[in-house]
Amino acid sequence: MTQPSAVAPLNDLFIGIAGMIGAGKSTLATALGKHLDLPVYFEPVADNEYLADFYRDTKRYCFATQIYLLNRRFQQHQEIIWRGGGGVQDRTIYEDAVFARMLVNIGLMEDRDFRTYLSLFRHMSNFMCRPHVIVYLDVKPERSFERIQMRSRDVESGVSMEYLVALYEEYSRFIADISRTIPVITVDYDRFRDAEEMASVIEKEYLNASFLRQVSWEPTRG
Repeated sequence: MTQPSAVAPLNDLFIGIAGMIGAGKSTLATALGKHLDLPVYFEPVADNEYLADFYRDTKRYCFATQIYLLNRRFQQHQEIIWRGGGGVQDRTIYEDAVFARMLVNIGLMEDRDFRTYLSLFRHMSNFMCRPHVIVYLDVKPERSFERIQMRSRDVESGVSMEYLVALYEEYSRFIADISRTIPVITVDYDRFRDAEEMASVIEKEYLNASFLRQVSWEPTRG
């Protein structure tokens, strides 16, 4: 797997936005793209032909959904690299494994399906470049549930607190692990008020901390 340079020019940055469902990833990705003049690659939701079935009957459709998302995310990931000039990705390819492992933990995905998924992901990873930095929007399960209810997407109507609690626990493990190899800026969702200011902070932290591994941030204004 190709390692990123310690500090890349801002217009070549590959930034991944990570976080729970409803964390505000798309909003921040849009602000970052505008601030740094980078193309934004949004999560495939509207045209995801498996998503409605996944939420309707998760146990039956979880493996097919995860494979579909892995394929789409890999295609998007490679497009960022092939085009050159960096980009901002709304949810990284690494997070798909977070969802898959959580589904195993709560008994909705079979172990053999998960092993097949991980094997495919590892083969794909040989052709992937790591992002220069991942921005993690740390939103607690209760807040995630509230945001899901507020945006009222039909396909998400069946998302339970149990599902979100399990997902948050897996995200916590994921961030602790990924920050050993990819710089991570962690943002407390409840303190996140201004996407434009956050974009400026990310730029500052990236330029001033080439050794960056994990940075917590609080806004300067409420």
